[in-house]
Amino acid sequence: MRAKRRFFGALVLLLFGCSLQAQESGGRAEDGTGAIGRYLASAEQVVAIRAGRLFDARTGSLLTGQTILIRGERIAEVGANVRVPREARVIDLSSATVLPGMIDAHVHLNTGGGEGGRTAAQRAYIALASAQTDLLAGFTTVADMDSRGGFNTVDLRNAINAGIVLGPRMQVVGQSLNIRASNAYPDSDSGRFYSEFTEGKNVNSPWLGRAAVREAKLHGVDWVKIYTTQDFIGPMHLFMPDGSLITTPSLTPEEVEAITDEAHRLGLKVACHTYGGEGMMSCLNSGVDAPNHLLELDDAAVKVMLEKKLPFVCTLDDLIYQEAADRKASGGKLTRIALAEQAFKRALAAGVPIVFGSGATSALIPHGVQANQFKYYVDWGMTPAQALQTSFINAPAMLNYHWDSEIGTLELGKLADIIAVLSAT
Repeated sequence: MRAKRRFFGALVLLLFGCSLQAQESGGRAEDGTGAIGRYLASAEQVVAIRAGRLFDARTGSLLTGQTILIRGERIAEVGANVRVPREARVIDLSSATVLPGMIDAHVHLNTGGGEGGRTAAQRAYIALASAQTDLLAGFTTVADMDSRGGFNTVDLRNAINAGIVLGPRMQVVGQSLNIRASNAYPDSDSGRFYSEFTEGKNVNSPWLGRAAVREAKLHGVDWVKIYTTQDFIGPMHLFMPDGSLITTPSLTPEEVEAITDEAHRLGLKVACHTYGGEGMMSCLNSGVDAPNHLLELDDAAVKVMLEKKLPFVCTLDDLIYQEAADRKASGGKLTRIALAEQAFKRALAAGVPIVFGSGATSALIPHGVQANQFKYYVDWGMTPAQALQTSFINAPAMLNYHWDSEIGTLELGKLADIIAVLSAT
């Protein structure tokens, strides 16, 4: 099994895009990626950050001797000759490397599967703790890609936006639209928090797919998510006896097309969990906004992605931590992380935009250590700058509501979500 590797050392987390009072805190995650300080500024505050080095995410270059001037929640000026007003609070990071806040486009803030049996209140606390863990590890924006039973991530997103609790910026799926709605998916949490809306509806026709999208929108989601491949056939899970991956299609191409069209008509984006086969191609052909995993990505699929200008959310943490289990389940023949490596390299060579998404979900696939994934990207052919750009450039470009105009780079007018690496390993 691959050893877990650190990418960042100690971090300082600077959040000015929040309407909260200034405060500071200490702490350090065991993997070395925790925040050792945070600053939350009021709307009137003027702050100047002296950066020894600054990562220009747009060009992928490292600049020296830069100053970032922040007024309220936004960057007012960046450069080597910025005049610092007398009233400004100066933060000296002259010995650090300053970067934009990282963006993880695939997390699950609620746990599911074998960790069922929790009350709604317990799940809410778990979601909050997961979100704050990601934030304090430098991920100032996350996309929750299925809250595994219910819509409490909508409430969490709203509470963060209102300043009630501390957390990262969020876009959320809520309950996914797929076979789980029929209670056929082997996830003990999926059927526990149904209401009268999408959770009780089996999406088994294009028209019911459209209805499910409309009802999800009533819950206040930013995205809808579908699972177009199942990973089980009868008693077999993930792998066939010959060691091949199970990619049973779960929705028809017509259903996927209807869901995607209806979501786009209503201003929502669509994410698709798929490993390969018919389910993967139905997602790509329908033009879903966030194709995830794509473990059996081949040349035909790459051609569709290029034609439709689709990104690739290549999650690794959800596979890294399960590599040993995969090897055992496949009889030593195959692992999903090995397939992900092949898919990543094929997409990278073809010029498909790769988006940072970790798949962090629970104690098994922990939140807060996702930066380890950058190292794999570099090992598989990216430069360090390109690896970082999967989070700073490609991820916000994929998010809904044109968030790439607000986050991801340290530029004039952008929200001042900033991290500083004090040491790196």
